[in-house]
Amino acid sequence: MLSRGPSARGRRAPHRGVSAMSDGTAALAPHEIALLRGGPRAAVTVAVVALYLRGAMEPGPPGLLWAVPEDAPGGLEEAVGSALRRPVRFRRLVRDPEVRLAVAEMRIPLAEAGLLRWPFLGPTRGARREVEALRVRHPLPARRYGLSDDDKLLAVALHDEAALRVLMPRFAVRAGLLPRAEAADARGSSPSWGYGGAASLCGGGDGGGSG
Repeated sequence: MLSRGPSARGRRAPHRGVSAMSDGTAALAPHEIALLRGGPRAAVTVAVVALYLRGAMEPGPPGLLWAVPEDAPGGLEEAVGSALRRPVRFRRLVRDPEVRLAVAEMRIPLAEAGLLRWPFLGPTRGARREVEALRVRHPLPARRYGLSDDDKLLAVALHDEAALRVLMPRFAVRAGLLPRAEAADARGSSPSWGYGGAASLCGGGDGGGSG
């Protein structure tokens, strides 16, 4: 089981969606798993998706993100929501000073738990092994229907763009989380992603927010 370990017990994570999974997979929040798997960009992607699923995120003009003011749960999600009081492109969001500080603060307990190496803070071999085990136990969903928000967040944390294409393609393209070259597919024409059920998803909503 992927866990922070004794040195990090008692620390409060902003959003503990993973602990709500039916198999009790891990003690880490989805954005923490994403950080171990893919670094800061992956963690910020999960925070954006979490806001979207709560209805606190809307895509602005093409390629821009904008957050609806709300009482955020703290940590990375709060930093992302604060940075998005005005429409911002995703690549600039990742570089926002407040967001970068929140990511740095996330790294401290993960490093103390032995999941990130000092001093460069890349994932340890054990952390990579555990993340890969999570990917095996929770493969890429074939469709978005029947999934809880926690399931969707974990899928994005583990499978990144592949999960976005299945679960919320239109929002992900409009928000700049997926390449604009895929915009035509997200509007419903001849998708070429190769994931089961993806073609049937593009004609309807994304199953979260107002995408």
